[in-house]
Amino acid sequence: MALIELSNISKIYDTGSVTVKALDKVTLSIEEGEFVVVLGPSGCGKTTMLNLIGALDTPSRGTVTIGGFDLSTGNRSSLSRIRRNTVSFVFQSFNLFPGLTAEENVQFGLDVSGNKSEYTAANVLADVGLENRSTHFPHELSGGEQQRVAIARALATSNPILLADEPTGELDFETGKQILKLLVSQANMNRAVLVVSHNREIAQIADRVIQLSSGQIISDGPPIDGKKDVDSLRW
Repeated sequence: MALIELSNISKIYDTGSVTVKALDKVTLSIEEGEFVVVLGPSGCGKTTMLNLIGALDTPSRGTVTIGGFDLSTGNRSSLSRIRRNTVSFVFQSFNLFPGLTAEENVQFGLDVSGNKSEYTAANVLADVGLENRSTHFPHELSGGEQQRVAIARALATSNPILLADEPTGELDFETGKQILKLLVSQANMNRAVLVVSHNREIAQIADRVIQLSSGQIISDGPPIDGKKDVDSLRW
């Protein structure tokens, strides 16, 4: 059984004056150890897909199954356990706690997860190049530094699923490559890694590339020119 399964998923947002179909009959499965990149323009449903997999939202139709558990059967407590112990999420908006330092934000992720890795918060901050910024609060960090704290928080656990929404969006080229290497290493440790991006270059390092358009999957397969390593990227 796949670790992540979406079966005939549709997500419709009704604001009263307008109805938006963010996802339309999407079906896919993702295995442990897969590094998957989801491509598509803004508004095509990429972030909605991540939110459904991460148990942050519910589909209008269809089923989301995580580790054999149908999320539609879950109550608040069981869905909270999924978010703590199964899924690590790198949000595009970072979602850092403003009153906690960088190290405390990462430590919070460790404290609430039942799947702690062998790394300390300080170790993971060093991995993302922020060992000298650990005592700084989010408002004292640049956008790129805040993004790296969010990534460190996700890397600090050993949850089997890692979801990353535009994880290199605020980063310069060299730092972006460093982060991508860390994400690839997580897939090599048998985590399912799902990265949303508008950057087609990043798709070259994926095992699978899923392209969305108007809420539908229009292609799903390996990179067209074959999988490449991170050091070969140019953007």
